[in-house]
Amino acid sequence: MTDAAQQHVRRQLDKEGADALVLGITESGCNGYMYELRYVADQAGTVADSVRAFDFDGVTVLVENADWPLVGGTEIDYVTEGLNAVLKFRNPNASGECGCGESFSVDASNPDAGP
Repeated sequence: MTDAAQQHVRRQLDKEGADALVLGITESGCNGYMYELRYVADQAGTVADSVRAFDFDGVTVLVENADWPLVGGTEIDYVTEGLNAVLKFRNPNASGECGCGESFSVDASNPDAGP
């Protein structure tokens, strides 16, 4: 997670009254998978054996073990493009992405990719 993303997510956590950001995926989008973000207020109730927790200078990001093969190693950045600012994902597991960067595909021949 870049410094810019940490600052943005920290502001959002404060605004939402949340403790952590959950990074997940859903089967959707024009390429097969779509990133799904949500803020959780009760991190202690969310962290379990099925969840990986990462701390980025006080910003906690949670990833379900089932989603890890698709998002492991992903860098989250916060970038400004024209008048818009968005979270961007640099996912080493993605074999393709849609133009907007919200969905991605994985190489089906990779045994580690996919839930």
